[in-house]
Amino acid sequence: MEIIVGIVIGAAVAAGAAVAIVNGRRGARETAGVELQRAVEALVAQNRATFESERARTGDVLDNKKAMIDRQLDDMNVKLDGVSSLMQSLELDRERKFGELSEQLSLQHEGMASLLQTTQSLREALSSQKARGQWGERMAEDVLRLAGFVENVNYRKQRAIEGARGVPDFTFMLPNDLLLYMDVKFPFDNYVRFCEAQSDLDRKRHRDSFLRDVRARVRELSTRDYVDPAGGTVDFVLLFVPNEQLYGFIHEQDESILSEAVRQQVVFCSPLTLFVVLALIRQMVENFQLARTSDEILALLGQFTQQWGKFKEQMAKVGARIDAAGKEYEVLVTTRTRALEKPLRKVDELRGYQLELIDDQDDGPTLALEA
Repeated sequence: MEIIVGIVIGAAVAAGAAVAIVNGRRGARETAGVELQRAVEALVAQNRATFESERARTGDVLDNKKAMIDRQLDDMNVKLDGVSSLMQSLELDRERKFGELSEQLSLQHEGMASLLQTTQSLREALSSQKARGQWGERMAEDVLRLAGFVENVNYRKQRAIEGARGVPDFTFMLPNDLLLYMDVKFPFDNYVRFCEAQSDLDRKRHRDSFLRDVRARVRELSTRDYVDPAGGTVDFVLLFVPNEQLYGFIHEQDESILSEAVRQQVVFCSPLTLFVVLALIRQMVENFQLARTSDEILALLGQFTQQWGKFKEQMAKVGARIDAAGKEYEVLVTTRTRALEKPLRKVDELRGYQLELIDDQDDGPTLALEA
């Protein structure tokens, strides 16, 4: 700004000098020219000094700005390095997570394929009545094993009943020679069709058919002579439903089936309820064994009491004899001992008297010789 002002002032001075020259001041032309030259030189010197000062100041400002820009660039480089590191880390994390996701998707795909295959196998198995029976037996055996039951100790499998029209799948041995039977064959066909039905009409039709099958199964069990209290059985038979979902479905759709079954002496059992029943049976057996053992213990205690009484009587006799022997011993060590010692003392006295006489006889001749 100062440079511009100096230039303007110099131009004005030069213009004034030029006007003076034009106006005919010839006498002062040379003087004016010299002064103009001096003024121009002074102006140039001033402008040069101003320019140098301004350039120095501007250089300092530029240096400061350059230093500030360099610092900002350094900060930006540091931040860019951090952002670059973060991006690399995010990229690595993304690749890792993408790999994990791919692996999970692959595992899920394999699991879905395995589940589909298992479902297909289960559907094929459930389509066979024999396979359904084997599946139900396997489920029941798993529950029995979990409850601590041992085959041929707590239960028997497929043991025919004399005079009965069927063979129960499981026979439980209860205290007092009582028996409890359980059947595991259950109708599944219409339930599977109900699950696979696409329309509400088909689902209702298969649901009703399934409930009819369940009622028919209950009636069939009630006529198989599995309940015979006179023959040593309890007054009900167990019908095992090997699936909790199926057991809950019967509860939800028609609860009257369960009450009708109880009236016909048939009790439904899912895996969970069977475990509870088995726990009760086990507790009953343990209580019975404890009661029987308690009777044996009481009998043994009675025998012990009897023998203890005889032992005390005999001990009293021995004690009396020991007391009598003690008294006799006391007599021996006191009265009898004194009685025996009395003549001994007299004997000792006599022996002492005789020894004195002998001593006197020995002393007599000696005295005579001396005299």
